[in-house]
Formats: sequence, C-alpha cells, structure tokens
Amino acid sequence: MPPDTYEIRHFHKIATQFFYVLSGVLTLEVEGSIIKLSAQDGLQIDNGTVHQARNEDGTAAEFLVVSSPSTANDRHEV
Repeated sequence: MPPDTYEIRHFHKIATQFFYVLSGVLTLEVEGSIIKLSAQDGLQIDNGTVHQARNEDGTAAEFLVVSSPSTANDRHEV
C-alpha cells in the first residue's frame, strides 16, 4: 500500500480476515479504535467488524490479507 493511501471503511457479513504486515507500518481502524501494525505483526478482523486499512507512514506498507471464506460479494461500505 503506497504512503498516504487508504481503503473505504467497510465490513464483511461472512468473511473473517487476518492482516499480516511484511514491511512498513499499517494502520487499521477497527470499530473506531486505531491499531498500528509493524513488520511481523498480525491482527484478525472478525466478520461484522467495521474496519479500514490505511498507510499513514512515509513508506510503502506490504502486508498479506487472508480471508475465509472469500470476500467476493461480501464487502459492505459504511
């Protein structure tokens, strides 16, 4: 994720996601709380949880997002 970018705040009715940071710093807003993840940090987002990934750092953030089941047709913006 390039510096100073973000995704739209949303939730998934079915899918659970796990974010794992490879490099950089990823900011996650989860139900209004701010969580900063650095390399080798991970966080699970349960279904129904409003969240937003942001890169507020000056360098790119590289991370994995593992979704179970798939988030296809399961993204609901708020």
